[in-house]
Amino acid sequence: MLLYHRKYFLAEDKDWVVFVHGAGGSSSIWFRQIRTFKKHFNVLLIDLRGHGRSKHFFEEYMQNRYNFNDISRDVLNVLDHLNIQKAHFVGISLASIIIRSIAEQEPERITSMTLGGAVIRLNVRSKVLMYLGNKVKSLVPYMWIYSFFAWVIMPRRRHRKSRSMFIEQAKKLYQKEFLRWYHLTSEVNPLLRYFREEEIPVPTLYIMGQEDYMFLPQVKQLVSKHKHALLQIFEDCGHVVNIDQADLFNETSMRFIQNPTKFEPKPV
Repeated sequence: MLLYHRKYFLAEDKDWVVFVHGAGGSSSIWFRQIRTFKKHFNVLLIDLRGHGRSKHFFEEYMQNRYNFNDISRDVLNVLDHLNIQKAHFVGISLASIIIRSIAEQEPERITSMTLGGAVIRLNVRSKVLMYLGNKVKSLVPYMWIYSFFAWVIMPRRRHRKSRSMFIEQAKKLYQKEFLRWYHLTSEVNPLLRYFREEEIPVPTLYIMGQEDYMFLPQVKQLVSKHKHALLQIFEDCGHVVNIDQADLFNETSMRFIQNPTKFEPKPV
C-alpha cells in the first residue's frame, strides 16, 4: 500500500524535487511552492501516513506502532513505485528528521536536502512542553495540545497565517493517530544526537526564520560543525518559513537546488 502522492512531470532531463511535510500537516502546505517549482523541476508531493489523503495508512497499521525509519521507508516506497532513482528533498519542521532518516537508509537517493524550520535539538522549553503534553495527552482533546504548541512555536501576529494553517490541517488527524505521532517524540533526542554527531556528505541547506527562537540556535551550532551544511536566515519570519516568506523561500531553495555546491547564503 502506497502513500497518497501527486506528481507534476515536466521532462525526463529535469531533476525531481520531493516535498515532505511535518507532523500534523499535509502536502497542501506546499501550495505556495508548487506553481513555481513545477516550471523548473519534476515535483512530487507526498502525504505521510495518517495525514491528508494517506489516512488509509492509519487504518492499515492500526494495531502496529511505527518509528521514523518506517515513515522514511514509506516515502522511499513511493519513489521506487515511480522509478525515481534520485531527488532533491525539501522538508519543513519534523520532516527534517524524516529526510535525514532517508539519507541514513539510502544516501545515494538524495541529491540535496533543503530543511526549513528544521528540528535539530529540543531545548529546555520544548522538552518541558513535550513533558506536559505527554502528561495530559490522554485526558484532553489532542487539538488543545496541538493548538497550544502552535501558539508557543509561532507566537507573533505575523505568524498567524502559518499557525492557522497548521491547526486546520491537524484537525484532519484522528486522535489515536496524533497520539502515535506524539509517541515518536520519545525517539527524537537519541536520533537528533546521532544526526548531530554523524554528518552525511550531502549538500544541505537549512532555512530558518529569525524569530524561530525554539530551533534556530541549535541549527546555528550544527552548521558551524558540519562542512556540508549551510544556513540561510530570513528576517521577519517564524518557524514555518515556506509560508511566512513564501517568495523568498522559493527563490532561495531553487537557487540552492540548481547549484548546491556553489550556493552562498545572503547576509541577514
